[in-house]
Amino acid sequence: MYWTLELAHHLEDGPWPATRDELIDYAIRSGAPLEVIENLQTIEDEGEVYDNMVDIWPDYPRTDDFLFNEDEY
Repeated sequence: MYWTLELAHHLEDGPWPATRDELIDYAIRSGAPLEVIENLQTIEDEGEVYDNMVDIWPDYPRTDDFLFNEDEY
C-alpha cells in the first residue's frame, strides 16, 4: 500500500468518520483512481471506524506541517 497526496486528495471529502467498506464505496462512486480503491482494500477490515485520512495514512500532512503564517492571509 502506498499513498501520495494526489491519491489521498480523492478521500478528503469522504464520509468521515467511516469504515473501510464505506470509504471503498465512496471511492468507487466518486470515480477515484483504482490505486485508491486498492489501497483501501489492503487495510485489514476489523470494523474499525476511521475519523480522517491521518488514521489511514499516519504521514498525511497536516496544516501545521506547512511553514506559513496564517495571519498573513
